[in-house]
Amino acid sequence: MTDQIPILKPKTVLEKKDDEKRKPVKLILLGDSAVGKSKLVERFLIQRYVPVQMSTYALTLFRYDFVTEDGQEVDVDIWDTAGQERFASMHPAYYHDSHVCILVFDVTRKPTYKNLEKWLQELRNYREHIPCIVACNKIDTDPEVVSRAFAFAERHGFPLHYVSAADGTNVVQLFESAISIGAAYKKNPNSDDFMTQVLEILNEGK
Repeated sequence: MTDQIPILKPKTVLEKKDDEKRKPVKLILLGDSAVGKSKLVERFLIQRYVPVQMSTYALTLFRYDFVTEDGQEVDVDIWDTAGQERFASMHPAYYHDSHVCILVFDVTRKPTYKNLEKWLQELRNYREHIPCIVACNKIDTDPEVVSRAFAFAERHGFPLHYVSAADGTNVVQLFESAISIGAAYKKNPNSDDFMTQVLEILNEGK
């Protein structure tokens, strides 16, 4: 009988750990209102999540269990703004102990791209060194946009993902990259060769 190689998949909520046993990677999303942050989260999670409403701070987090390509089990908390970005800033609790950030803009609305600098500046006030990924959303409206470079991502050395929450293009890759990078940062937040690890993770996904 030939041995079969097991396929690693995200764990379902049926296997979730007790709160006291979880040491999650905290993933946050930033960007202007209506750029598609919540829709991206919904597209990625589908049914494998536990939503937790945090009414005190008007925030929502989604608990997700993930297995990386090298077999590492990762508890993940994905935090959604729940519309709080309409007030031009986020509650400090949103940034507390976060490990990775996805900065999202809407390719059909230029101001949302320009405002990424503002969101990055606010992020750095609370989490100076966590890694970031830029998500260019709504590429389904203009497929040619994938051939364009965006100075913001290049200037800051952030990976850029072209995605569509509407049809799901590259959404899984975006979040899996973010989770893997966040897990690496959580493990070695002060490592001198952290960026080398990030590049290796990104290259593995190609």
